[in-house]
Amino acid sequence: MNVFDKLLQNTSSFNAGYFVLIDPDKTPLNKLSVVLSEAIAAGVDAFLVGGSLLLTPDFDGYLQTFKKHSGNIPVIIFPGGVHQLSAYADALLFLSLLSGRNAHHIIGTQVIAAPIIHRLGIEPISTAYLLVESGRATSAEFMSGTVPLPRHKPEIAAAHALAASYMGFQTIYLESGSGADHSVPTEMISLISKSISIPLIVGGGIRTPEAAAEKVKAGARFIVTGNILESNNDPGFIRAFVDAVHNG
Repeated sequence: MNVFDKLLQNTSSFNAGYFVLIDPDKTPLNKLSVVLSEAIAAGVDAFLVGGSLLLTPDFDGYLQTFKKHSGNIPVIIFPGGVHQLSAYADALLFLSLLSGRNAHHIIGTQVIAAPIIHRLGIEPISTAYLLVESGRATSAEFMSGTVPLPRHKPEIAAAHALAASYMGFQTIYLESGSGADHSVPTEMISLISKSISIPLIVGGGIRTPEAAAEKVKAGARFIVTGNILESNNDPGFIRAFVDAVHNG
């Protein structure tokens, strides 16, 4: 069974699964073991690794160290570009930025990356990536040069999600971006979850366990947090997120 199917199976007894996003530029190697051990003890379901930029010089080496401390928790690359690929990950989100109209981010980069992924033997999880307006220009929005979906127009987002499901994507990632002022609206999540049958990942701007639980109740299958955990050193904080997401 592949990584994504195992995740669906392993989290089937929960209301939703919880992913922690680790940016190599913000979590250096000397802090990695502590961060991962606390997350594992709290009960996270998977780690995402990546960022819009990558200043860390040795991504392969970072992933090697990451795997030494990640135990049995899946490590999935959340790539900001072709330079963020490594055979040491368990899988990667094979992203297509369907919310934009820049062909390079819909199919161009994917064509360049596909032979590399095939050669490295990484499991690709085909993911329709939908950026949602968040109140400020996020890194993903700026680096991709695309306009996000309007947050007050959930029907537009739902149409994009429905198209993605018809195109055969395994999952949809609704993202308001790193450091977003506002997370993805629950109304948008609810409308999309009622329109599609594939799992919905939601991330960006989720700052409290209560907010995470609201996204789950609206229909999110997986919740992702990153920035908020980087600025909070309380191990109980991540456990509160796990409990909120698992139990809704």
